[in-house]
Amino acid sequence: MNRILTILFASIATVAFADDKPAKPLGYQDTPIIPGTKWHVHDGERPQPKVVTPGEPSTQAKVGTAPSDAVVLFDGKDVSKWRKGKDQDATWKVENGYMEVRGGDIMTRDEFGPDVQLHLEFATPPASGNGQGRGNSGCFLFGRYEIQILDSYQNPTYPDGQATAIYGQTPPLVNASLKPGEWQTYDIIFEGPRFNEDGTVAKPAIATVLHNGVLTQNHTVLLGDTPHRTVGKYNKHGEKGSIKLQDHGNPMRFRNLWIRELKPVDSQ
Repeated sequence: MNRILTILFASIATVAFADDKPAKPLGYQDTPIIPGTKWHVHDGERPQPKVVTPGEPSTQAKVGTAPSDAVVLFDGKDVSKWRKGKDQDATWKVENGYMEVRGGDIMTRDEFGPDVQLHLEFATPPASGNGQGRGNSGCFLFGRYEIQILDSYQNPTYPDGQATAIYGQTPPLVNASLKPGEWQTYDIIFEGPRFNEDGTVAKPAIATVLHNGVLTQNHTVLLGDTPHRTVGKYNKHGEKGSIKLQDHGNPMRFRNLWIRELKPVDSQ
């Protein structure tokens, strides 16, 4: 019995001693510094990435949810986060979890930037007309850089005006449009432009777009803003701006809009 107790106490002491040992380092401090940073290769002291809970994807019948760190721009209930003009409330109709175009363009009350991830879902009305007259709207970053929204399902038009085109500049890589009435998704990664003090461009805007999960703009550099029938140009503006949705005369529907401001690595 005494021998058993001795072995038991020795085992407990060994466990206790093991628990007192310092934690194994997460990484290394004897490796080279990564150029442009203050961190060693495999540096365990580098800040851990922020934990974000992903949202649930939408289906045709069910509206998804936003990631835990996103700002929800439209939750299916009201348009309180949007405005029409400087001092007017948005007038778009809200029902059944979506908002429908009515009464002019709308803009977010808050501004975002300089770099963002924007998610939106839209459904075009039954096919009527053709080209730019069919299911037309637009999503404007900083209120001036348009990612075209259009019913491009079996609907030829000028390529730099198709769905997910950088309007008037760059057509989509492919046409990933669904039939009219079906819910479609845009996921836009937008890097806002940077300006020098004298108003010249230090870094142009860059857009990456996925349409229904398909890459249609791959790190596309913008030439400037996106006017109709002329080449865009840059005019100096702030590091943040509103998101604008266009009323182009078609009863477009939108749901599940959210945005994330993108921060540099190690800045969370």
